[in-house]
Amino acid sequence: MRHDAMHDSPHHYSLMELNHKVRTTLEKYLYDQYWLEAEIAQIGENRGHCYLDLVQKAEGYNTPVARAQAKCWRNVWGAVKPYFERTTGQTLSTGMKVLVLVHPDFHEAFGFSWIIDDIDPRFTLGDMARRRQEIIRQLKAEGVFDLNRELPLPLFAQRIAVISSRTAAGYGDFCRQLEENARRFRFSTTLYESLMQGEGVEVSIIAALDRINAKIEDYDCVVIIRGGGATSDMAGFDSLQLAENVANFPLPIITGIGHDRDECILDMVSHTRVKTPTAAAAFLIDNLNRVADRIDNATERITSCVQRRMENEKSRFLRVAERIPMLFSLVKSKQENKLERLNQVMIHSVSRRLDRHNADLKTLSMRIAPSIARLIDRRRHALDLLEHRSKALDPTLLLQRGYSITTLNGHALRSTDELHPGDILTTRLAEGSLTSVVNEIINNNDKQKQ
Repeated sequence: MRHDAMHDSPHHYSLMELNHKVRTTLEKYLYDQYWLEAEIAQIGENRGHCYLDLVQKAEGYNTPVARAQAKCWRNVWGAVKPYFERTTGQTLSTGMKVLVLVHPDFHEAFGFSWIIDDIDPRFTLGDMARRRQEIIRQLKAEGVFDLNRELPLPLFAQRIAVISSRTAAGYGDFCRQLEENARRFRFSTTLYESLMQGEGVEVSIIAALDRINAKIEDYDCVVIIRGGGATSDMAGFDSLQLAENVANFPLPIITGIGHDRDECILDMVSHTRVKTPTAAAAFLIDNLNRVADRIDNATERITSCVQRRMENEKSRFLRVAERIPMLFSLVKSKQENKLERLNQVMIHSVSRRLDRHNADLKTLSMRIAPSIARLIDRRRHALDLLEHRSKALDPTLLLQRGYSITTLNGHALRSTDELHPGDILTTRLAEGSLTSVVNEIINNNDKQKQ
């Protein structure tokens, strides 16, 4: 439309007027009630009224193709909400598909919204069952649905990792039940705090499982207990990701989340499902009771077996004891004869050996004397030669022939290269010695130069 055509328009509408036309048109042509199928994108309550954002998503995608606001006034919400929760066991939450009876409402100031007159919980139950069956189908396709159930529960399952809220009444009941068991079994429990209701349940429990897995050697099993929470707030336990974590966990997981209705997915993939935290404690106590009973029965069987064996051995011993005197007499005679023979053999053997050694000694003694004499003569001759040599090398003989020995600092002097001016020399003669001081050094090289 051209700009000048806009000025030729015969009439202009205000926003209020045009919104009023929309309202009257809706009231005239869209006045009936309609059953609306949608997914809750957001939900909140204010002053007893409920406000929702409803969406429709494309098949196989998470992208909304339609969106609208919806309201449920206090007078309707007060009746619809408890009926829905009693029927489904769930509270209305984001991501849930609902079938609601609505009629249109358009307000000039607040725009369009659907007014909810009723909610059909059977539709939500059907959708929840469909989603649950889809999760079960996927878990079985992955081959993990029965993994945790196939793990053996340790015979002495006493080191327990507990996932719960610290303030939950069920947690206190669980610990008290374990402590007050009739046979005084000792349990060690470690709490890993987690949200047990609301939108954060899935992420919180998975985080607690991760922390337990980091200390996997410290525990025998894991207990997930709720107790005291609203039975209508169980959606967080029907999660594919949580189910995969529990199914693949390397320790047996026992669930006692206080839900008397249909099993949630968490119950289905866990090792053992009980109804309440106290039932979980009773299960662990019964496990130890069975083990203790097996030990007691085994002890009785062992005791009985040992007693029978002792009786049999006692009878056998008595029979043997009766035969001992006769057997001992025979054995004694045999052993005495044997000892006598051995004694004679030993005496004869020792006598022959002594004779041989005496003969050897006589032979050796006859050979030793000449050998020693020859050895002494050789050694005496060697000493005489050494004595003649030592006398020939005696320096006193050289001194008597007119030679002398000059020393420097106690060492014999052989060359002038060892001297320095001022050195004190000692000269030894045949008779006496003299001391001199070096003033000048003349060596053979200097003489040759001259």
